[in-house]
Amino acid sequence: MSSEKSADDPRQVWDVVVVGAGPAGASAAYAAAVAGRSVLVLEKAELPRYKTCGGGIIGPSRDALPPGFELPLRDRVHAVTFTLDGKFSRTRRSRKTLFGLINRPEFDQQLVEHAQKAGAEVRTGVTVARVEQHGPAVPDRRTVAVVLQGGETVLARAVVGADGSASRIGAHVGVKLDQVDLGLEAEIPVPATVAEDWAGRVLIDWGPMPGSYGWVFPKGDTLTVGVISARGEGAATKRYLEDFIARLGLSGFEPSISSGHLTRCRSDDSPLSRGRVLVCGDAAGLLEPWTREGISFALRSGRLAGEWAVRIAEAHDAVDARRQALNYAFAVKAGLGVEMSVGRRMLAVFERRPGLLHTAITGFRPAWNAFAKITSGRTTLAEIVRTHPMAGRVLGKLDR
Repeated sequence: MSSEKSADDPRQVWDVVVVGAGPAGASAAYAAAVAGRSVLVLEKAELPRYKTCGGGIIGPSRDALPPGFELPLRDRVHAVTFTLDGKFSRTRRSRKTLFGLINRPEFDQQLVEHAQKAGAEVRTGVTVARVEQHGPAVPDRRTVAVVLQGGETVLARAVVGADGSASRIGAHVGVKLDQVDLGLEAEIPVPATVAEDWAGRVLIDWGPMPGSYGWVFPKGDTLTVGVISARGEGAATKRYLEDFIARLGLSGFEPSISSGHLTRCRSDDSPLSRGRVLVCGDAAGLLEPWTREGISFALRSGRLAGEWAVRIAEAHDAVDARRQALNYAFAVKAGLGVEMSVGRRMLAVFERRPGLLHTAITGFRPAWNAFAKITSGRTTLAEIVRTHPMAGRVLGKLDR
């Protein structure tokens, strides 16, 4: 492990400090630790902890996991029931697994343990107040000071911000957002007879408000039921969830957890770094704008952030550090950024014409096949638009 002490400061200087121990932070920590660097993860909660999240693991998420990682799957999805605001129900099936379902506390904990096995150290129950790249707390120009609540300072050659959608590190970097949505969710324990009806099948309901939708994800004896829509529609979103649960015949079951969460998408010109500080995952506003799927974006951007944080830690001057940070931004934009761009276009179409989407995916086999290939990881929406001229032309016409 490469850990240093500054000539002017007796304290340890970590190569990489990661703020946040979710999928993005754990992936960043793992990537930096397997490169042989000293890594410290700072997490404000005690682990494991609950996160508002459907817990769907699509192909890109699976493919971004560390070697040897065994998913703690609660179910494997082979069928999807689609409804349009509760009507026009149709179920499509696949012989192959479409995606898996996990509980976030177990999943996140396993990711952190993989990072620890690779050599990362983890401190929980600590809150980061701010980061400083200049001033008396910073011993030299190659060092970043991570200041904790209470005044303790942790020093690092590079910092990765993975502290969620309300990120303090994102605020330091200057992350700009152009889409904010409200997700509400209930974890509903159900009897075995009800659980059996849902095993291997999820429900997706295209909702009553522009851009909204709901979901039911079965996880053994519990159903994760949630809805999402644009922020500013809080009362309507709450009514949508209540009506959705009632329509499903689940009102008589008491939720074990009811929670809410804001998801935030970055603007195209939003920065991903500042000095020796990078951001990834929700802290960077990286998620799919249409579905608001964030786990795969967290895992993939976290891995990239960890790899480039190692390069930044090795940089001996600001020019080299800046070059590596720009390379990180290019890697994110060339992959995840392209997917987000197509996702924004799909969201705009979905907001205007949800019925058209419902009809296509339930009644047009190529559309269903595309959905199955995307969720299983055999392709991406951006790849379909790029390589299939007809798909690109159709989306272009619907854009108008």
